[in-house]
Amino acid sequence: MLIAHIQVHVKPEFLEAFKQATVENASNSIKEPGIARFDILQQNDAPERFIFIEVYRSPDAALKHKETAHYAIWRDTVANMMAEPRIRAEYSYVFPAGE
Repeated sequence: MLIAHIQVHVKPEFLEAFKQATVENASNSIKEPGIARFDILQQNDAPERFIFIEVYRSPDAALKHKETAHYAIWRDTVANMMAEPRIRAEYSYVFPAGE
């Protein structure tokens, strides 16, 4: 398993358009066989900040995700909506064991 946390800071004037594009991408992403979870979280006290929690069944599945049409559409659609570049960190399970 590969877990990616992506931090996104959106320009306030694009919040609704960003959420719409992101939900569309996530709705398609969870249909990919290599994705176990694809969560989008919005910060309560700073609604322009989001965290994506993406759980892939393998590192290869993360690469395949970036080759999908829905990811390319999302990436291109939201590129100018971001206040700063995305921050990505990758994690592996420690507990529970066997995940």
